[in-house]
Amino acid sequence: MKTWYQVLTGLPLLLGMLALQPALAADWSIYKHYDFKKLQLVHSKPFAKEHLVLQVSQANPQRWKMTLNNVTNVTKFFGQDNIQVVVVAYGPGLKMLFANSPFARRIDSLSVTGVEFDACYNTMLGFKRKTGHLPKLASSAVVVPGGIVRIMQLEQNGYNFIKP
Repeated sequence: MKTWYQVLTGLPLLLGMLALQPALAADWSIYKHYDFKKLQLVHSKPFAKEHLVLQVSQANPQRWKMTLNNVTNVTKFFGQDNIQVVVVAYGPGLKMLFANSPFARRIDSLSVTGVEFDACYNTMLGFKRKTGHLPKLASSAVVVPGGIVRIMQLEQNGYNFIKP
């Protein structure tokens, strides 16, 4: 049986883990091993002939809807296995990838089909400075070091850039 001292000394660790929990909902695999010169994707589609990156940088739900519609339309046109799509959200547009976003379920559904949703860590830090904690992201969000850097990397690797 633990003494009160043991319980209380473990409390800061527990509280620290809980404070990080919202940020842990997202996928940190790319962020942890990021190398600008080596493209990494969460959903690799080796036979995809088409590659598309979409930018989301505005806190405008109508634009978010249009972006997701664009993703659905190009996927239907080319076929799910024939196009690699990455949506990069940064600045005010990061709110699209919040766990409480009106589009979180749709984002998770599209992720299952191989669409990657990247969240800018620089923007996440900005939210942390304002709120005291990292934002809770949709479960399928993938954290990258910077949104613009990620778009540059994707473009250098043959991705077509679209800003809806």
